[in-house]
Amino acid sequence: MIDDKNQKIPLWRDDRFWRIALQVLAIVIFVAVVAIMISNLSRNLAQQGTKFGFSFLDNEAGFSISESLIPYKPKDPYTQVLLAGLVNSLRVMILGIFFTTIVGILAGIASFSDNWLLRNLNRVYVEVVRNTPLLLQLFFWYFAVFFSLPRPQEKLELPGPIFMSKRGIAIPWPENTLNVWLWLIVLVLGAIAAIFIWQWRNKLITEKAASGQPQIIALISMGIIAVFIIIFALGWQAPIATETGGTEGGLNLTLELSALLVGLVFYTGAFIAEIVRSGIQAVPKGQWEAAKSLGLKSGLVMRLVIFPQALRVMIPPLNSQYMNLAKNSSLAIAIGYPDLYAVANTTYNQSGRPIEVFIILMVVYLSINLTISLCMNLLNKSVQLTER
Repeated sequence: MIDDKNQKIPLWRDDRFWRIALQVLAIVIFVAVVAIMISNLSRNLAQQGTKFGFSFLDNEAGFSISESLIPYKPKDPYTQVLLAGLVNSLRVMILGIFFTTIVGILAGIASFSDNWLLRNLNRVYVEVVRNTPLLLQLFFWYFAVFFSLPRPQEKLELPGPIFMSKRGIAIPWPENTLNVWLWLIVLVLGAIAAIFIWQWRNKLITEKAASGQPQIIALISMGIIAVFIIIFALGWQAPIATETGGTEGGLNLTLELSALLVGLVFYTGAFIAEIVRSGIQAVPKGQWEAAKSLGLKSGLVMRLVIFPQALRVMIPPLNSQYMNLAKNSSLAIAIGYPDLYAVANTTYNQSGRPIEVFIILMVVYLSINLTISLCMNLLNKSVQLTER
């Protein structure tokens, strides 16, 4: 009698073997295709009298850019100008993600407002902006809005003070000193501590039926301290108008940066508004009814009951929108803002190294997308742990 347990399954009938074998085969095919492409690239470059490599990055760039957060001169190498373009791109992406999140959440919540006018104005904003090409919107903000500002000698002065002219937008800004950076670190650490205190409060309420009042007092105290730090400790510098029409002090935003940032924020914010709306609609209606039966007003129902539950539905698609914002920032070349793509375009035209520059762009944008995905995954996990 044959023992079925000791009988070995032939390899050609073993599902585990074929799963591993097919994965190995896919890797071999991928490596072979990449090797063939690299071989063809090297051969074609050799026929043109060039050699694949990145040594050209040490050559003098020889061209200037309109703005840069880091020191750069035309005599600097291509490495420096690409780094300057990367910093400019990161500035737009970070600020864009921050402001577009605020605009998108406000617009998404406004879809459920009891105010008829606000609700329908929000619907018009979402439908018009989502169905208009982003490039056309950037042209509108740059040429029709910001480029129509008065001359520097006739600049607009808004409360703050904020000065607006064709030379740019000057706003108050903290000093660039060591003390300011230390206070900013304190604010970041305080924000992290506030998150842990809030999670601790939720755990005490759910597990021990505690009131959570001491934690609320601690959070309010931390918030008041943070407000005082922001107002008095950051050394805000207000811009001062000069006789030549310019400004001194504060932060000066160019028209190109302002138009790009506003266009990206309102365009991506319209898509995030739909994500927020769908996330709120995914919360069961029983949650609305239960919260209202407790006598809570509409604002408290949204802030304390509905919106926290909608986060688990909203966060995954937000990842795609943040990546779209990073990708769409390359349209800055259309209005003259020197982001990474615009600088790279000039670099490979001058150096004649399109392949190498393309590889650099691909690596940089993949790294940015992976960073965004990692942050959103961590945020999603923290939301899930808070719900538990």
